[in-house]
Order: sequence, then structure tokens, then C-alpha cells
Amino acid sequence: MRKCIKVALALVLLCTLLSLAACGDDIIADDIPEQQATTRVIVDSLGRKVDIPAEVSSIITLGSGAPRLATYLDVVDMLVGAEEYDTEDVVVIRDYNPVHIDTFRELPIVGAGGGSGDNNGFPEEIIVVAPDVIIAGFDLEAADELQAQTNIPVVSIRHQTGLAHESFRTALEVFAEVVGAEQRADMILDFIDTALADLDERTTDIDDAEKLRVYAGAVTWNGRRGFGGTYSDFGPLVAINALNVANDAGIDGFYEADFEAILVWDPDVIFLDPGNMDLVNDEYRANPDYFNSLRAVQDGRVYTMPAFNFAGTNITYALINAYYAGTVLFPEEFSDVDIEDKAGEILMTFLGENTFEIMYDGGLFYDSLIIGE
Repeated sequence: MRKCIKVALALVLLCTLLSLAACGDDIIADDIPEQQATTRVIVDSLGRKVDIPAEVSSIITLGSGAPRLATYLDVVDMLVGAEEYDTEDVVVIRDYNPVHIDTFRELPIVGAGGGSGDNNGFPEEIIVVAPDVIIAGFDLEAADELQAQTNIPVVSIRHQTGLAHESFRTALEVFAEVVGAEQRADMILDFIDTALADLDERTTDIDDAEKLRVYAGAVTWNGRRGFGGTYSDFGPLVAINALNVANDAGIDGFYEADFEAILVWDPDVIFLDPGNMDLVNDEYRANPDYFNSLRAVQDGRVYTMPAFNFAGTNITYALINAYYAGTVLFPEEFSDVDIEDKAGEILMTFLGENTFEIMYDGGLFYDSLIIGE
């Protein structure tokens, strides 16, 4: 009997110990938080998988489009370095530059700047400022090279030029994911989509037979161009469903149009980059009879189309160009559009500042032109 009691007591004690042990496991599990991840993986615009810090508080932006997208996402305050060419004179052809040049000038120089896609960063200077992440408009080889040189993650946001090309959307979303600006990116993309839908709806039901035929010349592309520099599927004209005669050549993207081909097309309206008018006027002086034989010149229907591609695409200027071209080509459908007001809305949304007067003072203006003057 006494032996049975001892066995029973032992069993009770064992159960109690097991119960306490189980409770202890729960207490330990509750008291110790899960280990916080120190890194996360980003898939960049080139499809590269890049390990970056879980929390990013400092960045530098290098190469084509990177400083511009930092402005669009309103994260310039995260920069700990700047490119050399953004610290020199105000360059209005880069829409973000006039807004932030003073900020850039206060930062250490960590790269040369430019849109080639090559590695133009300064590795030693980058290591000194020690950003959490380098965000660069670099190609694959350049991104890998700079990452190896600095041992700092390089996220490429390289994208094609054009009015909100799909690769631009990807680049903006990748950048936003790195810096935690997803909400801002969504707002910017929604604004673009709304504007493009508005532009399309105004003109989509107009029969081609009723449209004026248009030529966009002196288009800036990898440098300044004369009258023959043009572009098929030109973003601002595509957005308003315009009849671009440059499409007739069957050449994709930018090309140098033959002057005789332009004469055959004989467009009703001509748009020219005002920043390249010195080149066009030199061509006029060499052959005034050619230009004076064009219908658009005879009718006084030559207008400005400010450059919007420079080390990436100024989405701001491209959208303004589309609305301006709409007022010229489809005056009834765009009768409610005041180009200065519309430009101010676009610039404020993307840049946080209305730089329309700065554009005008820098030669990016909207008006008619007289070739030869």
C-alpha cells in the first residue's frame, strides 16, 4: 500500500514537472521576439537580385534618370552625395535640377553624371559617404562593377526614354520599394495615367481624315539636332492621337529624316525644339527656298516643342508638350486648357515647385516660331 502511494506521488510530481516545462517553453517563446531580418532582396530594373538593408535611410543616385526619380518620389533629403554635373550651372533641360541645385551643391561629389549607362561613379568618394544603397541608371556591367568596387548594394533603375514607357514605371516602383515611397510612386503613376487618359479621350474619336498632318523636327536625341532630327511614335503626339508624318518612313524611334522626304510629306504643322533653332536657322540660311516651299512655313504654322529627353525623360515636359500640341492641333477639343496653368499643375505634382517661368527663361517655351529669325 505504501509502495503504491509512493508510485502515485511520483507520477503526480512527474506530470507537474512536465506541465511546468511546457509552460516554461511558452514563456520563453513569448519573451524572446523573432529575430529581425537585417536585409531584404530587391529585384531591380535589370532583373538583378540585390541584397539591401532592411531599413534604408541614406542613398546616392547616379546616372540616367536616378536624380530625377529621387525628385519625383520626394526623397532628395535621403541623398548623401551628388553628381558633379548637377552641382554646376542651373540646367533647365533636366527638370529637377533648378529645384534642387542648392541641395546638390552642399553634398559631396560622388560621380560625374550623365545618361550613358556606364559606371561614372567615384568609388572612393562613395565609400567615404557610405550610403545604404546606390541607386543608379546603369547597365548590367556597370552596376555589377560599382557594387564590386564599393561593397555597397547597387540597384539599377535603368529605363527607356519616352512618355511614361513601361520600363519607367518599373524603375519608379523599384526605387520606391528601396526607399519606402510606394504611396508616392502610386500617386505619380496615377497622375500620369489620368493625364494620358484625358489626352486620349479628347481626340480618340476624331477621324484621321479630319486631322492635320504634323512633323516634329530638331528633336534633341543624344545631342542637339537640326531640322531632320525626328522621331516616329513621338510620345507627345502619340498621346493625342496625332498624325505624325515621321511614322511614314517605317523607322522605329529617333532617326535623321531626309529633307526630300519631309518635302514630300509636306506637313500642315511643324514643331521644333526651340533649343536647336540656331542649327535650323543655319540650315535655312544655306537653303531658304527649301524651307519656304513647305506648307507649314508658308502658313505660319511652326511651333515650339521643347526638348524633354536629357539623361532620361522629363515626364513633366513631355506631358506639357502633349497638352500644348493638343491646343495647336485640336483647338476645339483643348479649348479649356490654359497651357501655363496646366504646366503649373504638372510641375507642382512632380517637382513640388512650379518652374514654368524658369523653363521660359531657359529657352523652353511654348509659342509660334519663324524659321530664319
